[in-house]
Amino acid sequence: MREACRNFAEVHMGLITHLGAMFSLILTLFLAAAPAHAEGAPQLTRFIAQLPASDLVDGATAYGEMRDDIPVVPVLNGSELLGYAYITSDFVGTMGYSGKPIHMMVAIDPDGRLLRAELVEHHEPIVLIGISESKIREMTQSYIGLDIVAEAAAEGVGHDVEIISGATVTIMIIDDSVVRSSIKVARALGLGGLDNSAAEAGPTHVLNMEETAVYDWNTLVGNGAVRRLTLDIGQINAAFAATGDPRVLKRAEDGAPQDTYIDLNLALISAPGIGLSLLGENEYNNLTEWMDEGDSAILLMGRGIYSFKGSGYVRGGIFDRIQLVQGDISVRFRDRGHNRLRVVAAEGAPNFTEMDMFKIPADSGFDPTRPFRIQLLVQRPVGPIEKTYLTYDLGYTLPPRYLTALAKPQAPLDEEIQSDQDARTLLWKRIWQGKKIEIGLLVGMLTVLTGVFFFQFQVTRHARAFYWFRMGFLVMTLGFLGFSQNAQLSVVNLMALGASLREGFSWDAFLLDPLVFILWVSVAVTILFWGRGGFCGWLCPFGALQEITNQIARFFKVPQWTLPWGLHERLWPIKYMIFLGLFGLSLVSMTLAEQYAEVEPFKTTIILKFAREWPFVLYATVLLGIGLFVERFYCRYLCPLGAALAIPGRLRMFDWLKRYKECGSPCQTCANECFVQAIHPTGEINPNECLSCLHCQVLYQDHAKCPVVIKKDKRRAKMAQSASDSALGRLTNHPNVQTKEKANG
Repeated sequence: MREACRNFAEVHMGLITHLGAMFSLILTLFLAAAPAHAEGAPQLTRFIAQLPASDLVDGATAYGEMRDDIPVVPVLNGSELLGYAYITSDFVGTMGYSGKPIHMMVAIDPDGRLLRAELVEHHEPIVLIGISESKIREMTQSYIGLDIVAEAAAEGVGHDVEIISGATVTIMIIDDSVVRSSIKVARALGLGGLDNSAAEAGPTHVLNMEETAVYDWNTLVGNGAVRRLTLDIGQINAAFAATGDPRVLKRAEDGAPQDTYIDLNLALISAPGIGLSLLGENEYNNLTEWMDEGDSAILLMGRGIYSFKGSGYVRGGIFDRIQLVQGDISVRFRDRGHNRLRVVAAEGAPNFTEMDMFKIPADSGFDPTRPFRIQLLVQRPVGPIEKTYLTYDLGYTLPPRYLTALAKPQAPLDEEIQSDQDARTLLWKRIWQGKKIEIGLLVGMLTVLTGVFFFQFQVTRHARAFYWFRMGFLVMTLGFLGFSQNAQLSVVNLMALGASLREGFSWDAFLLDPLVFILWVSVAVTILFWGRGGFCGWLCPFGALQEITNQIARFFKVPQWTLPWGLHERLWPIKYMIFLGLFGLSLVSMTLAEQYAEVEPFKTTIILKFAREWPFVLYATVLLGIGLFVERFYCRYLCPLGAALAIPGRLRMFDWLKRYKECGSPCQTCANECFVQAIHPTGEINPNECLSCLHCQVLYQDHAKCPVVIKKDKRRAKMAQSASDSALGRLTNHPNVQTKEKANG
């Protein structure tokens, strides 16, 4: 019988070894056949067809044409520019925890404030299954109104992140990508007065004098050749009221709040294509004759009750309500550098009450290829001669089609890539800084556990003390690592690693959750020394939950079921089949594999604390219920993560567990008391199933249970008794004792 069991064990070990070799071969072929990551068309081209403009921004009717320079499309209401839409992954790295990008579609207005952020595609398992759509919607709604200009000044950390419990890493990646991509877009387009510092560091440009194509008004607005600032009466009255000066309330503007106060439009008409489109050929020729060499010219078009010109220029020759600002220079306009335009030539242009051209002298230091802004001064009288003022900025960046680069743009592109990598590095470093205490606690737990394994003979000497130490450690694992920090490792992590290796590996996504990263590093180390048991037996929150609930059940005398050895051994391979099935499925469809990975109840119990739909809760509850009668039922037969760790665990370098030659023949004490039945009837410990609970090491020294120890104790006692009797005999026969006995007699 023992020989048969031994043969079966050898067959079983061989099967696992072959499974490991097959797994390694599949992984090697998979990575070798994986296509190189290639840059394709912008992601925006896919998603503008899936998400209508009206669903992204209230009041929008359509998207405009995508810009030539950056993957951004205007969001329009008829001919009115509401803002710009883009996909975050077109600008920054958005690799999620799943190893695939998280695509967010974002809309930003001309003032640099976010209009909307929408999650359009992802492969994050916690969001696919587990997090309700209402929570995701609530999170994305928090970005509406976010001031990107302020975020740029604060280096992207000027706002609070709406963290969703159980999806911390995913939300941090989303937040980082939304803010950083928005800053890049705002700088590239000059929104809110932001300068494109990346462009400044790159090659210089000149006006493209060959670009003379004529476009209609909607196209000019859509491609950024015309920029717009619109203020209504309600906004102006509210802005003056916010100054805190009670005098402005007495002179509030009359009219309905939605009536136009000023609609100001700006274009750089010294660029031939823009000038020809807005002025027409004759007026453009007049403009070129009017300008001197090196001069530039802009066109301001306005309507509403407020004039951008005012009447001050009539008296003093200076337009006191507007000025041009570019970096540290400013340009004031005078009447001699001003000409009126009778009509805007572009087809579809609105009717304006003011259309004026302003010449910018060459010696002003103005560079038409760099972003600039028109600063509008809005005034309100508060006394006979006293006024109070507000300023508004209308930013402008010349679209690249009207520019000619003087140098190759490769250098700034490299700098941009490096900048993106630095930003992601900064993100995970910030997360690690914020979790110093938690990291310290985990490192302390790992240090204690390492000491236990290295000095296991001394630690397990006192059975009762070790039992309560282990229970305390498992409570810490469940409470701190599990329920508090959601640091539950999963087979999804391994599938994400495989996807990352295929798509282009990066440490950044894995470093975003410091506790999970540290746990995986510890798993890699402990597998080489002790196999899977270091994690599965001590650091797995769900495993700790099973063991603690089973111990409570034992306390209340719940009967324990011991499966027959033959059935028990035949159930072992199920978890390996599940793992290999999930791995194979991930090669075909990562999304589908993540859904089938719900065979793990970790997300339901540990991450979401049972706050899920009833089928998931029922499944997890059934597994825990069975575990009350069969300790660690899920770990033994169903856990794909345990199977994944067991396969490389065969490579462990040391065999730390002490055994007697009598173990298994005839002694079965350890085999009978092993709570996962990892010890064969023949005495061998199966390293693939052993959870390193060290109970066998407690029994190894137990003077009441281990027959070998008991036999040794008896032998020692017998030898001690024999030595005592011999000493007593020698003492009795001593001459002095005999003389004394005679004297007494």
